Amino acid sequence: MATTISAETWAPKNKTCKSSIDLQDFLHYSLVPSVAIIIVLSWLEKRPSRRPIDEQWPLRKRQCGIVIPLDFVGAFHNRWSLAFAFGATANKVMILFSEGYLPVQVPQWAQAVVILICALEVGLSSYPFFACLSTHFQITGAVLGFLYTGSWFSVIVLNTVQCPHGQVVGEYETIIFYWPSLLCLVFLLGRFIHILVRELWVCLRLGLPSEETSFPGIHQVHYVQQLLRKPPKQQPPKSWIQQVVYKWDPNFRFPSRMTCMAGLAIICLYMFIVMELYVKKHVLHTLNNLEENFEMLVAARNTSEVLASAVKHLQEFIDVTEDVWIVTTFTTCLTSVSYVFHILACYRKHMKRLWAGEKQFLPLSSCKLSHSVAAIARYSGWQIAYLLWGYLIIHIVSTVFGVILVYSFVLPIKHGQGVEMVKSLGTGILTVGIMVGLMVLQVAMAMRFFLQPKILLDKDKEKPLALDNRRAFHNFNYFFFFYNVLLGLSACLFRLLCSVVVGAWLIARIDRTIMPKGYEAADMGFKTWIGMLLMDHYHTNPTLVCFCRILVAQSRARHQQRTARYHCFSNDTDFRVSKKAKIRWHLVYTLLNNPNLSTFRKPK
Repeated sequence: MATTISAETWAPKNKTCKSSIDLQDFLHYSLVPSVAIIIVLSWLEKRPSRRPIDEQWPLRKRQCGIVIPLDFVGAFHNRWSLAFAFGATANKVMILFSEGYLPVQVPQWAQAVVILICALEVGLSSYPFFACLSTHFQITGAVLGFLYTGSWFSVIVLNTVQCPHGQVVGEYETIIFYWPSLLCLVFLLGRFIHILVRELWVCLRLGLPSEETSFPGIHQVHYVQQLLRKPPKQQPPKSWIQQVVYKWDPNFRFPSRMTCMAGLAIICLYMFIVMELYVKKHVLHTLNNLEENFEMLVAARNTSEVLASAVKHLQEFIDVTEDVWIVTTFTTCLTSVSYVFHILACYRKHMKRLWAGEKQFLPLSSCKLSHSVAAIARYSGWQIAYLLWGYLIIHIVSTVFGVILVYSFVLPIKHGQGVEMVKSLGTGILTVGIMVGLMVLQVAMAMRFFLQPKILLDKDKEKPLALDNRRAFHNFNYFFFFYNVLLGLSACLFRLLCSVVVGAWLIARIDRTIMPKGYEAADMGFKTWIGMLLMDHYHTNPTLVCFCRILVAQSRARHQQRTARYHCFSNDTDFRVSKKAKIRWHLVYTLLNNPNLSTFRKPK
């Protein structure tokens, strides 16, 4: 479904309305200022180490570093700003689901490469949003980010004002599609203004503190301190929300990757539902036209009542399907949104279990540690795609079950066949009840007659697994063998039904595998989840991070003690010299204080 929708769906146009700026063309043109912003920020960014070219160009001072748009591993600050930046790109992400976005006609085997190029174009166009938020030169980033965000906001508003309606949804189509992105762009404009004002106040020394990130994070330090404290004898009382819904943990923060995924997933889910309603509208319109054609055929040829009855049943089926589809839209939407928050809760639960040293719940053999790096890059995109496909699959399955329930219970009562329906229902319940009763009887007889009594009557909860009355037990197995063959046929169908239902309901959640134990490696989504958890565990474990911080602090202190004698050569100014020159000055200073060492030098 998603791959057959044209790109005009996401950039709606009217037959009688032509916007002065086409959004797809502006997406291509925006690459020029995007590249310019990246070059400016890259020139300001300093590289962590010196290169040989820095000795030839000493005025560069290690400039032209790599700009980081978003730390996907250990970033816990600026999370909501980055989430809104992803929300501003939601319409661009949904464009990638359309087939008509391909700029050129290519063979089917080359579409994957072209889609990759289109994805790179969308990522490059959205790069300034994240780079301007993450750069250390916040005044420059705030100014450039405000101008770039303002240009996108102005173009979308202009397109919405000039052409509010479209050919897909109809009235107010552009507003329906683009209001989430506009809201996120407004937040980014306010955020850039806030950053600019704050940094200017800091530069003017007006007393407003600057935003600084600490390593490790404050929440990580508090987590380690909590581990070192003696646990309280009595836990504080929990509210109903903390007991049933969610318990907030002040010592845990979701990384920026998870908050961005959640925000973008909800916005993409909204746009996907709007498109699904459009597809439903066209499908029902086609079915209604088919029904009208059948009615005209029946009226023109005056055919038998069989065809007229078929037309009546077709009309009834269309009405039932439409009503069930509308009802299941709300239930499936709530289910998908709840999955987003439930995945966040599962992430916190799994990470805290890993921090506590519990790894038994993860099939570590299904994911190699080397694949965890790629899992970090795949997770956010895969999770959003799984949620969209999961919504569609759950909606279809729930609609099918809803139609079956309506035809089984509602329509018979509506047509005056309630008594027959109740009789059939009673017969079915009685049949199932007898089958379940016989299964319970087997268990009860095995417990009562074929197990030896408890050894310790007070402490043992169940009887030991030791057979008693073996002759009766063998006869019991023999006579129930033939019945269990027939019972197994029904149990097999029930197992298949449960697998379909559970698999369809869990397809959107990659934190749980839908494969049986031993076949988890075939579930690529679950492997991605495991790899992402292991990567976060090894890089954001509070105990490990705090331990590494202590080691770094001790190493720096030891290094300062060793180089205290040469403190007069320490160069803390911005005019840095090469490492080779610094070593030569230290050598001269050492030889001047120790002339005897010159005899031991290696001759040139």
